[in-house]
Amino acid sequence: MLKIFNFEKYSTDLKTEIIAGITTFLATMYIIIINPAIISNTGMPFSGVLTATVLVSAISSIAMGIYANNPFAVAPGMGINAFFTYSVVIGMGVKWEIALGAVFWSGIIFILLSIFNIRSLIVSAIPKQLRLSVAAGIGLFITLIGFTNAGFIVSKTVPIIGRGEMNAITITFLFGLAVTVLLVVFRIKGALIAGILITTIASIPIGRLYGDAGAINHGIKTLVTWQGIFSKPDFSLLFSLDLIGSIKFSMIPVIFSFLFTDMFDSLSTFVGVAEAGNIKDKDGQPRNIKQSLIVDAVSTTISGLLGTSAGTCYIESATGIEEGGRTGFTAIVVGLLFLPFIFMSSLLSTIPAIATAPALIIVGVFMIRPVAEIEWHNLDDAIPAFISMVLIPLSYSITEGIIWGFLSWTMIKIFVGKKEEVSITLFVIDIFAILSIIY
Repeated sequence: MLKIFNFEKYSTDLKTEIIAGITTFLATMYIIIINPAIISNTGMPFSGVLTATVLVSAISSIAMGIYANNPFAVAPGMGINAFFTYSVVIGMGVKWEIALGAVFWSGIIFILLSIFNIRSLIVSAIPKQLRLSVAAGIGLFITLIGFTNAGFIVSKTVPIIGRGEMNAITITFLFGLAVTVLLVVFRIKGALIAGILITTIASIPIGRLYGDAGAINHGIKTLVTWQGIFSKPDFSLLFSLDLIGSIKFSMIPVIFSFLFTDMFDSLSTFVGVAEAGNIKDKDGQPRNIKQSLIVDAVSTTISGLLGTSAGTCYIESATGIEEGGRTGFTAIVVGLLFLPFIFMSSLLSTIPAIATAPALIIVGVFMIRPVAEIEWHNLDDAIPAFISMVLIPLSYSITEGIIWGFLSWTMIKIFVGKKEEVSITLFVIDIFAILSIIY
């Protein structure tokens, strides 16, 4: 084991790697609950998505450890799952089977791009300012979902949206949010999952001792219905994707959007985590970046096959690296810790949306960090970035934000005489964007 993972070379040991793996798992395990909570809004069974989430997380993290020897956790990505659910399935009316097919094909393309290093061409074509704004916009989008799931923000006639009533639901949500914020601020390990559990417990009296949860629970006045702890894994979503229906012309923008979001999320995460933990090679690049991206791409492909949105590297991997994790053994520990939860869909399905809402808002905080790197003083950069960022939550569509960000960037740069900042590849992307608007 010492030779396989090069413990001595990377100045680590077995105990340190195990502790690092446990730390990373505690920071990422919220996805076991939140991913099914989001994707089940498409009509897919919660238990089936949970099984797929656990399998993708376990297989991908272990593969990252063995093949890339990097201490990065891989699991279905936040933001990508929101795009899958609210933009593609609900927003565009695409059947979830076809959406899963689009995830699969985006993974296949990602694999090819990673193997042949074509990804560098696409990466250089997308302006950094737009990449940053899309990440921030997705953070705002996820935050909006959290507030609406708790009934704190509701749709209205005038104004269009506003704050909901102060009742048992919203007060419990605010309590859960306050607790979760404090846990995160004090850097308690497993803060998000602890916040989810505390809010779940606080939700039990609603509809039983006071209040009525019907407004956010399909007319059922109570929350948290006990269904037991253990249950058989639900494999109903395995291979349920529609491979033929997902390669229609109208799905090309969706496949590209999955590819774009996944690839840049992965690249930015690898670079950021590698920089923070000094997980770099002799040239100063993220260590084993090609192998890591291939694992990430394979994770996306198997996500479509198993029944969830694309897998990606998690920024929370930095928590384990801070504990001393330096090799792939950390990622293997993370993957193994995911596996037991495949038998707990009954227990985890009792957790209501109001309990995951605070965690979504905190994830939004994490994802909006890149907004600080946008060059706001350069208006020809700032305006397209701003348009992209705000359109994602306001249109309730990540696709719309990406499309109008690209098009506004191209138009402004041409008119201000900076045509050289618009690559030929971006022009091609713009054509696909216009076609997606038309069709």
